[in-house]
Amino acid sequence: MTIADSHPEAETAIRGAGLRVTESRRAVYEALREHPHASAEDVFAQVVPTVPGTSLQSVYNALNDFVGAGLVRRIEPAGRAGLFELRVADNHHHIVCRSCGAIEDVDCVHGEAPCLQPSDAHGFALEVAEVTFWGVCPACSTDAVT
Repeated sequence: MTIADSHPEAETAIRGAGLRVTESRRAVYEALREHPHASAEDVFAQVVPTVPGTSLQSVYNALNDFVGAGLVRRIEPAGRAGLFELRVADNHHHIVCRSCGAIEDVDCVHGEAPCLQPSDAHGFALEVAEVTFWGVCPACSTDAVT
């Protein structure tokens, strides 16, 4: 199964989130199905060939609408532009390559949110824990050896 296969069709997902289906929203959603962990600029580059005349602002608007509706998750690894993904139904984390910037999902160790318990929650009602692991991916590790 591919990443795209694990997410519903654009029209179904967008309507299910209570949003109006437009050509640009459909294209933005499809771009995220094919390219998880994409920046708005990455999504824009994918959308323009299929929906000419789409502006970067309309991509940002669609992404923000999707985040607000719970359809998309925004992640912000330190030193990187905000990235967007469709995997929102669980509490997972990310691993980022310090060399090339590749990002992969990492399932939560305990399988339920929040998977980490702080020593003092300071009265907060915890909802989610975000962890970013940093390292060097296999391709960059191999490149360094050769």
